[in-house]
Amino acid sequence: MASPAHDSAPVLDKDGVRLTVDDAIATVTLTNPAKRNAQSPALWRALTEAGWLLPGSVRVVVLRAEGKSFSAGLDRQAFTPEGFDGEPSFIDLARGGDAELDATITAYQEAFTWWRRSDILSIAAVQGHAIGAGFQLALACDLRVVADDVQFAMRETSLGLVPDLTGTHPLVSLVGYARALEICATGRFVMAEEAVNTGLANLAVPADQLDGAVGDLASAVLAAPRDAVIETKALLQGALSRDYEAQRTAERAAQARRLRDLAGLGE
Repeated sequence: MASPAHDSAPVLDKDGVRLTVDDAIATVTLTNPAKRNAQSPALWRALTEAGWLLPGSVRVVVLRAEGKSFSAGLDRQAFTPEGFDGEPSFIDLARGGDAELDATITAYQEAFTWWRRSDILSIAAVQGHAIGAGFQLALACDLRVVADDVQFAMRETSLGLVPDLTGTHPLVSLVGYARALEICATGRFVMAEEAVNTGLANLAVPADQLDGAVGDLASAVLAAPRDAVIETKALLQGALSRDYEAQRTAERAAQARRLRDLAGLGE
């Protein structure tokens, strides 16, 4: 069984994020359990850097977190007048121009976008609280395996904000508009059984089996040829925006590429 590579020597270890790589599997670990892996701009920059540092050998990226909670969301220090050391506070950002604010949020979002690159498959291993930015980070991944104590919640609306870390698109895609709106507008908890039943999670297991279940899933992904997985992922991602006939065309083109490669006739 392939297992998450969090015991390997770190490629990156800073600002609450550790990246380890073991051949085809990379593991990104949130490493601040004392603060329930609360998120900050520094953590987002480290997550973005982890994506840059992935070697070409990596096919599966596992996202996990130390401690009882996956991530309790945005560190509340962000809402204080002083903010984080060396960072503009959210109050300062609000006073800036529209272009500056847009550029800042765009930079924050980069920590959440690379998980769906077509050349990798990402799996979030989620236990305990995954709230706000924590929920959106789990949603950033392709797949989610959850512990039976998981508690997802989108609390931004209750704070007078909106989810802006790329979570709205995958949430609607997974559970549909009406349920996504209800989850976001109420800020209620989504537990493991509902997460599986609605498609938010692929699998729920006892907490002590979470790493093993993720390792088994990674092994199953690695058993298939890399190029076939890449092409299939791209096809399924595109299905969200293509109509039926366009998807049929995309399937034919992808299969032609695969057949030519298998026959040694690829470019």
